[in-house]
Amino acid sequence: MTDPSTIERNERVRTRLGALRIRRIGAGPMTVLWPSMFVDSSTWDSLIPELDLDREYVLVDGPGLGRSDALLRRSTITEAADAAVDLLDGLGAAGPVDWVGNAFGGHVGYKLAAMPGVLRSLVAISAPVERITQAQRAQINLLLPLLRLAGPISPVRDAVVGAMLTDASAHDERIRRIVVESLERPSRRSMTNALRSFILERVDVTAELAAIGVPCLYIASDDRGDWSEDEALQAAARTPNATAVTVQGARTLIPLEQPAVVADHLRSFWASL
Repeated sequence: MTDPSTIERNERVRTRLGALRIRRIGAGPMTVLWPSMFVDSSTWDSLIPELDLDREYVLVDGPGLGRSDALLRRSTITEAADAAVDLLDGLGAAGPVDWVGNAFGGHVGYKLAAMPGVLRSLVAISAPVERITQAQRAQINLLLPLLRLAGPISPVRDAVVGAMLTDASAHDERIRRIVVESLERPSRRSMTNALRSFILERVDVTAELAAIGVPCLYIASDDRGDWSEDEALQAAARTPNATAVTVQGARTLIPLEQPAVVADHLRSFWASL
């Protein structure tokens, strides 16, 4: 007989930024996994088999991304965090949850972790606390017209893959396909609004780290220039109860590139709670 806890349940939960498509698997304390910009919950699929199903994992497609409702207007990370609170209410969360956020998901997690009673813990993966660099801004501004008019055509697709994956991972057909298929799901308008809202207009939250009141784990990679080991350690030093680790052989999508290593860090962190 199939163990009910291993059956994936698909739902849509209404929030102020539209209905978010989520997948639930496992049973136990609720753990929310919110992915990076450009991609969706499929980027967690390599990680879940590495984890114990003694908790419930909620895999989210972010606002305007994946199979969630289109994002039809500009928004902010703060509003995305408020939408995450709507999501938790809609899921019937019985108390504070464990949050695992990759890049965009980590930025949302910083906001939630400063709200009393929302999170039990935060894992922020490849989530720089500062604004994007001028070089990144210039590149995105070059790509935006292409994305808006033609969608994820080759120059856009190659730029996103290059930002998300190491060269080795980009040449792995399975990993590359997950990123490309995620990128192709939203409409052009939705992806453009999400890109402007959650990357271009992302603000520096360095000064806000001191207000975080839950245990945190910050996971950096060895191949992302704007979230290096030193920068993750500096962010952890500014957070009342945080540690930082670095994963080798990854860029932005660390859970997709190095799922077994990330799973080990998650288990150790949760055990310490």
